[in-house]
Amino acid sequence: MAVVIDTVNSLGAQRPRHPEKQNRPETPLLRKPEWLRVRAPGSPGYNATKDIVKGHGLVTVCEEAACPNIGECWSKSHATMMIMGEICTRACAFCNVATGKPNALDPTEPARVGDAVAKMGLKHVVITSVDRDDLTDGGAAHFAAVVLAIRAASPGTTVEILTPDFLRKPIAAMHEVIDSRPDVFNHNLETVPRLYLSIRPGARYYNSLRLLERVKERDPTQFTKSGIMVGLGEAKEEVMQVMDDMRSAGVDFITIGQYLQPTRKHAAIDRFVHPDEFKAYEEIARAKGFLMVSASPLTRSSHHAGEDFARLQAARRAKDAAA
Repeated sequence: MAVVIDTVNSLGAQRPRHPEKQNRPETPLLRKPEWLRVRAPGSPGYNATKDIVKGHGLVTVCEEAACPNIGECWSKSHATMMIMGEICTRACAFCNVATGKPNALDPTEPARVGDAVAKMGLKHVVITSVDRDDLTDGGAAHFAAVVLAIRAASPGTTVEILTPDFLRKPIAAMHEVIDSRPDVFNHNLETVPRLYLSIRPGARYYNSLRLLERVKERDPTQFTKSGIMVGLGEAKEEVMQVMDDMRSAGVDFITIGQYLQPTRKHAAIDRFVHPDEFKAYEEIARAKGFLMVSASPLTRSSHHAGEDFARLQAARRAKDAAA
């Protein structure tokens, strides 16, 4: 069956994971090229991370978004926590996170996340969330509470957040998240403006770009990060324009990865982008002035985030020294 079934239903009945996609025509799932093949997860480190995540009742985007890097990351105790539940109010054509009506926020979640981060001994943690358009502030206060809880439980851990766009929410909401002072503020543009209507219909390209710009305006010391997927039908010139837009907004770190189609009901892959093209994108992005660039078929927002944060800090120090 093309539609993934989610059994997490308060009535115990099965329901479609993506109800909005059930009537969409099915598209073929292209065979992955050799450079996109990864080993199935199952190492002792992977199992230990899984036990901690489940023991604290946490949700991870690694699982919900079917990330291809889950085996590698979890084996190193690197898991990206997904807060505010596992049900999203948006229905992006590329995303495998379940769509529907979310539950109420759990006030114990910030403390549970902080405790899990401390027990896992993480030097760097990435926190993301579903979109919560149902909440007055889009979940901003809850996001900030999670950052502060991690600071309290594990003071030595650096914190990276990957946030929603807070579309049509008060400016004060995004300010509250910025003022929680994460080390890295990430918000993904996801694709080029031309494809937003079909790929990211609930979002607006320039709203997302403005969010990243506001972070730098309010706190220039925070690192900002954003990413896009390729293989959706974008042109090279469009990708380069997105790079320019990010740099105009002061984005420090860009990630570029291959789009992988979760099911036959999701947006179809236009093509698999060759590693050589990713290398070319990396060189172009560096020439445009990004402090950090990660561009490869398996690049994802939080893949190697800890190592990349150390490189990001070093790049800023080198830039400041040269100024």
